[in-house]
Amino acid sequence: MTTALAVPGRWTADDIPDQTGRTVVVTGANSGLGYITARELARHGAYVILTARNADKGRSALDRLRAELPESAVELRALDLADLESVHVFADALDTPVDVLVNNAGIMMPPRALTKQGFESQFGTNHLGHFALTGLLLERLRAGSDPRVVTVSSTLHKNGAIHFDDLDGSRSYTPRGFYAQSKYANVLFGLELDRRLRANAVPVRSVLAHPGYSATNLQSSGPTGLLKAILKVTNRLVAQDMETGALNQLYAAAAPNAQGGQFIGPDGRNEAKGHPTLVRPAESATDPETARRLWDLSEQLTGVRYDFAVRPTSPPTAADPTPTASR
Repeated sequence: MTTALAVPGRWTADDIPDQTGRTVVVTGANSGLGYITARELARHGAYVILTARNADKGRSALDRLRAELPESAVELRALDLADLESVHVFADALDTPVDVLVNNAGIMMPPRALTKQGFESQFGTNHLGHFALTGLLLERLRAGSDPRVVTVSSTLHKNGAIHFDDLDGSRSYTPRGFYAQSKYANVLFGLELDRRLRANAVPVRSVLAHPGYSATNLQSSGPTGLLKAILKVTNRLVAQDMETGALNQLYAAAAPNAQGGQFIGPDGRNEAKGHPTLVRPAESATDPETARRLWDLSEQLTGVRYDFAVRPTSPPTAADPTPTASR
């Protein structure tokens, strides 16, 4: 992982290079940061696959994007990251190379609930769903051009820990604590994915990003009661707009200088606002042993095992016996 701490200049969406010929998948693209990410990459020529779990909201977002960018190449596909069956269906139906996967979708601080497979909803949606999706699309990514996986976390990952003995929150649950756990898991996953890709010489970049404190629908769609009321006020008084917040994941997805293992976040005080720069994850989130433990558990829970096997660079000939794949 790089130790550099600056991105040259005040990078904006106008700095996105031409994306013509690139295929991008953006999860949770029907609103908020995901919609802006999909729109800006489409504006610069990418073929963008928007995903949404709610069909009506997805169609509304697609219509809106096409109205804004009539010449854009976009489509909508159903994907519910809280349901591993939906993840498999989506991945199985995707039959083209993928150049960029933006793991953007998420839920934030809801009352305790379980996914279809029985996982705590935030851990199941924000981490396990994206872990499974990335693994299932790895072959599509390997076939891409300068392929990247962008995983969107949060500054709250710094308050997180993996509750290995209480992953579903059945013993003790707080909305904020389990949101922090899911965002901490995102960082562990993104960095461990980078380590494994590099170790196996797989030419895919795993880049992390976070939006700082950006006013999105997450603050109103998940929290309830007093927490929802507080976030409504801070959204108005403290948060930056979504357009600026999305710049961090756009940089990770499209900037030529973005490298695997980097974490992109705002350059302002406490990483709350500003333009993209390189930021440091919580020190504990860089621990390879914790990451390996989470990885092994995630494979067990999702049933998705990553294939990092070395691929032959050319078809074998009579004088070149068929190589044996290795891990």
